[in-house]
Amino acid sequence: MRDTLGTTTEGPAVLRSVLLDRHGAVEGEGPDAGVAAHYGDPLREQRLLTEGLAVVDLSHRGVVTVTGPDRLSWLHSITSQHLTGLPARESREALVLSPKGHVEHDLHLVDDGETTWITTEPGQSAALAAWLDSMRFMLRVEVADVTSEWAVLGEPSAAESQPGEPLAWRDPWPDLVGDTAAYGPVDGHPAHGRAWREVLVPRTALADAVGDRDLAGTWASEALRVEAWRPRLGFDTDHRTIAHEVDWLRTAVHLHKGCYRGQETVARVHNLGRPPRRLVFLHLDGSGHTLPERGAAVLSGDRQVGHLTSVARHFEDGPIGLALVKRNTPVDDDLVVDGVSASQTVVVAP
Repeated sequence: MRDTLGTTTEGPAVLRSVLLDRHGAVEGEGPDAGVAAHYGDPLREQRLLTEGLAVVDLSHRGVVTVTGPDRLSWLHSITSQHLTGLPARESREALVLSPKGHVEHDLHLVDDGETTWITTEPGQSAALAAWLDSMRFMLRVEVADVTSEWAVLGEPSAAESQPGEPLAWRDPWPDLVGDTAAYGPVDGHPAHGRAWREVLVPRTALADAVGDRDLAGTWASEALRVEAWRPRLGFDTDHRTIAHEVDWLRTAVHLHKGCYRGQETVARVHNLGRPPRRLVFLHLDGSGHTLPERGAAVLSGDRQVGHLTSVARHFEDGPIGLALVKRNTPVDDDLVVDGVSASQTVVVAP
């Protein structure tokens, strides 16, 4: 059975995954429409994921390819990451910034030696491919949006994909835990982060790629993302976000490469200033039965200091979230989110 193309009243057409036909599947909403939010037991699905016994259907993510002999040097020149000479099957995270340094796209990128594969947030592949195509000029590169042909599966894995295995993007976060060259060190969390990869499979072979493994929904993968302090474009970012605010200097920005669009802002804030906001991890009071909604105001006393950007119920830690707060918010302030008490853990140092 092939994926079918459905339309929503709130946005462009979305691809409906064949895995939604699996027993117990409940479709996600908003950006995660088209794939399962859960299969009946989100907390159990989290446990299976952490044990490496399940995979997540991320086939709603966009997939863009760049081919041609100039592809890596060209991408190096227009994104925040060092990509020249990238070895085959090694992964990078890169950002496309506006001229003023605001984050426009988050690229999960891996090269197979002939083609650079990029996965994007759902609904972003067409815009990214169009922008990349507009930047080609006379270089020997070709850009294609192949989302209708290729799909993504998410799973915990610390290993690079090897020849003969499916190509996969590996989250660089575990390699960088404790790296004080980034904007904020991760003190006291030697095992923090997530060993995670996104496996690329032909869309027509999505069900076969899963096989008889258990499936987990996006509620489970989102809880593990939040627990690992990993920002998500469109959730923990807005039109004003700069990389420093959400700890993307650690994984998605190379601070010693040459000029690219938005680089002036990156260098100026890193060397001379401070970001106006900072990402924090929140432990939310779990005595209630409901979670605050994304976008809820974060209060310190009677003063609003930020807003909740991501929220989840973790199978061990209970209710957790990420929030963007004003930089000068004291790190020991007790916060309140929609009437729910919250304690903060520093992600980006103030």
